[in-house]
Amino acid sequence: MTIDPSIPFTLIDWETVPAERHNGETGHAEWKVLRIGDIRVRRVEYSSGYRADHWCDKGHVIFCIDGEMTTELKDGRTFILKKGMSYHVGDNADSHRSATITGASLFIVD
Repeated sequence: MTIDPSIPFTLIDWETVPAERHNGETGHAEWKVLRIGDIRVRRVEYSSGYRADHWCDKGHVIFCIDGEMTTELKDGRTFILKKGMSYHVGDNADSHRSATITGASLFIVD
């Protein structure tokens, strides 16, 4: 196990992090972002009816705090992420995009 001493202990009050609005093909996402070196940590809220407007090749670790989200892979497979579930994907491993009917709240590290 390697611990990077350049990343200090950090307590985050997500209520104080400003939100960035990102429109999808339909709906929108509100991102609260903290960058620590090359690591991006996000709290993301997807509106009901959200559908991503692009395929993503970035790797992520995603934990679903609330709601439900469908992730579609470019090869046609789909996966449903529900409250309490997580998934991970590596950079350039599987192009993916997300959609939600009811909305979802996620914690993402990439």
